[in-house]
Amino acid sequence: MQVLSISSLKGGVGKTSVTTGLASAALASGIPTLVVDLDPHADASTALGVDPGGKLEVGRMLKSPKRVFLEDNVVSSPWVRRAAALTGQQNRVLDVAYGGSLSSVYDRPDLGRRDLRRLSMVLDGIEGYGLVLIDCPPSLNGLTRMAWAASHRVLLVAEPGLFSVAGTERTLRAIQLFKQEYAQKLSPAGIVANRVRPSSTEHGYRLEEMKQMFGPLLFEPYIPEVANWQQIQGAAHAVHHWPGEAARGTSALYDELLGAILQQSREFRPRVSR
Repeated sequence: MQVLSISSLKGGVGKTSVTTGLASAALASGIPTLVVDLDPHADASTALGVDPGGKLEVGRMLKSPKRVFLEDNVVSSPWVRRAAALTGQQNRVLDVAYGGSLSSVYDRPDLGRRDLRRLSMVLDGIEGYGLVLIDCPPSLNGLTRMAWAASHRVLLVAEPGLFSVAGTERTLRAIQLFKQEYAQKLSPAGIVANRVRPSSTEHGYRLEEMKQMFGPLLFEPYIPEVANWQQIQGAAHAVHHWPGEAARGTSALYDELLGAILQQSREFRPRVSR
């Protein structure tokens, strides 16, 4: 089981969109997946269409990690039922530990080592998943560092813009410092260039800059700006289930991106195994 944090220092770069895009690709590939919505805004939970149904949100599980059981509080995404109805795919798993405002109590910069272990304790011993995706808040405060402490690797999301690229460089440095102090087996999975406009001269320039700065850490393919992405998320649909040529093209890109991430995971497994 691979635990992957999806992070960004800067808000508005589409971090949650990448999380749900990868979840959609994992569902289409038949990889049993858990999405942990650690962002207090809970946008991933909304996009995944989950109904809590009396289950505990992530914040409550973090409060008592030794007294609650994650497997009793995950919610199956309705994407699973749609996949079965549209494609005949049966027995697929896409579960969600849904987010909410209660987790914000831990999103502060002064968490101690014990508090940073809370999510690790929540995830400890879970079985049946091949992939865990943790959607982090757009900051380097306590919740993001809590996610990093529970993860094998960190996937960074950046737009090809000046401030986002600079923020990504700072986040890579923060990962290295966190690795040295708290999580020696943590490593960056790489960087996803998101919301790319191929016709933009500025985006083309920044992509070349990112290639020079980050080298092989910069994943291909790049994810383009999708005009109807807000509509897809607002309808709580997987991009793989949305009609139209644009959605099919984006689905193929996320399939390719997920494959690249998993391939890298296999190559680096001896270094990051827990």
